[in-house]
Amino acid sequence: MKAAVYEKYGPPDVIQIKEVEKPVPKEDEMLVKIHATSINYVDWQVLVGESTFLRLTTGGLLKPKMLILGDDISGIVEAVGEKITRFKPGDMVLGLCNTGGFAEYRCVSEEYFVSKPSNMSFEQAAAIPEAAIPALLGLRDNGRIKPGQKVLICGASGGVGTYAVQIAKSYAAEVTGVCSTGKIDYVYSIGADHVIDYTKEDFSKNHERYDLIFAAGGNRSIFDYKRALAPEGVYVCIGGSLSQYFQGMLLGPLLSLMDTKKMGAMFAQPKTEDFQFLLELYEAGKLVPVIDRVFPFSETAEALRYYGEGKARGKIVISIEH
Repeated sequence: MKAAVYEKYGPPDVIQIKEVEKPVPKEDEMLVKIHATSINYVDWQVLVGESTFLRLTTGGLLKPKMLILGDDISGIVEAVGEKITRFKPGDMVLGLCNTGGFAEYRCVSEEYFVSKPSNMSFEQAAAIPEAAIPALLGLRDNGRIKPGQKVLICGASGGVGTYAVQIAKSYAAEVTGVCSTGKIDYVYSIGADHVIDYTKEDFSKNHERYDLIFAAGGNRSIFDYKRALAPEGVYVCIGGSLSQYFQGMLLGPLLSLMDTKKMGAMFAQPKTEDFQFLLELYEAGKLVPVIDRVFPFSETAEALRYYGEGKARGKIVISIEH
């Protein structure tokens, strides 16, 4: 089978389409013939290898161990192990594969997969898992979102942010998105009630206070977010710079002990029901996968280069034709 392989850290040019051995499913795995996959923040960070932390935790210190990136996939089940109970060959699925998605085939556990709706394209399906699941768990489980709350979403035009805006609106929240100048109209178009251009306005200094702040992007001090929270407010960090995330993970719990405001990084494990919940929102017309561009598999390196420019609105998807 063909796969987009990288054997050293660096720019997208290190990605090469190569022939590799087609995997064979174990008794508790199913083999998925991949039709689409999408790019996420961790793919870019692991590829360029600038973070020593990510090198140690997901790749390798001197050279990568993962070789094939990609976590979101959609496709058709080709074969199943004897312990697979929910799917059979021919089923159309979407889910999380824990790397290895930039390839024609991938063996996966059925745990983080659901059936793809017939009215959803493979490209739309591949744009959902790694972005929409954190948005849902961050807002609902960690943020405990409630109707009528004022919700601020930083990074509202990115992959996770576009889902966060839509999910927050499905809970009848008053949503303010934070993005750059060229993406203001776009963030309004996906449902935001208000939009802040971070190049012209500092949300932490405009005297507005939010019940829930969801940071899917940015590089702000945790004290900026704390200043913008209402009493009893909640701050959830899911993305942005590593320094922002580590502040949420390490300082957040300490600040929460000293105040009524609750702060921290997201900790939540997805369940099958979470995927089903998102698909119900899709069927109800409350959640639309936002795709900036679709690249052919042969242009995987170009897709990553485009992602690295930071201009995308929503997800970047790679279509794999067999």
